[in-house]
Amino acid sequence: MRRPLGFTLVELMVALVISALLLSIAVPSYQGIIERLRIGRAIDDIHALSLQIERWHTNTFDYPDTLAVAGLGGTDPWGNPYRYLKISTANTGQVRRDRNLRPINSDFDLYSAGKDGLTQTQLQGQKARDDIVRANNGSYVGIAKDY
Repeated sequence: MRRPLGFTLVELMVALVISALLLSIAVPSYQGIIERLRIGRAIDDIHALSLQIERWHTNTFDYPDTLAVAGLGGTDPWGNPYRYLKISTANTGQVRRDRNLRPINSDFDLYSAGKDGLTQTQLQGQKARDDIVRANNGSYVGIAKDY
């Protein structure tokens, strides 16, 4: 008796189901890796910008009013501009604050608004939890929810 060539409909369906299961596992893992890489790049960028701002301070004995004044800037991995705030008595209401409402820096704030592009001054706020922040005058750079 002659055996038919090709696959049966059941065999094709089983192969499709297995492929769909593998994709449903692989895609979220890949997206998680990409997001961790973006966070790492934002942390590195904030470290580099912070060093350049400190260099500016060493040369001028003052912090720049904006990143553009210092010839700095750029966009974070999510396409949003890095945000900078020179801390002075004129803008104390805009400084980033921890859960106890204490300012997280005394010299300048430098941060990325994160994946959603939204932020708020208190780090524990819902819009600020994904931000990448510089805190403790540069001794911490990382995700706001971990600070």
